[in-house]
Amino acid sequence: MIRGIKIVSIPVRNQDESLRFYTEKVGFKVATDQPFNGKQRWIELLIPGADTSLALFTPEGHESRIGGFQPLTFWCDDVFATAKLLQSRGVELVAEPKKEVWGTMAKFKDPDGNEFVFSSR
Repeated sequence: MIRGIKIVSIPVRNQDESLRFYTEKVGFKVATDQPFNGKQRWIELLIPGADTSLALFTPEGHESRIGGFQPLTFWCDDVFATAKLLQSRGVELVAEPKKEVWGTMAKFKDPDGNEFVFSSR
């Protein structure tokens, strides 16, 4: 039986730049960083307090997926406080926090132009 999501890949151009961004600015932790093939490493990141991890990895032939809106939403306790913290660390917000009928959300952009929603539960 499927029990959840284990790893979500974030397509990136430069693994080193993305690793710095997601650890230093967003606050994720490195679970593993090891050789994968001659072109990329397998970099897996942990979100503190979450079961799902992220891989900074682009499968060969999927480079067109780098940049733009990504079908992944992060959740946080307080969207406004998270947005303020991310901005203080130099993260670009694509959409400022705003309350919707279904909850509160904002969007940020990573160095590759990938955009992600973060919202409260």
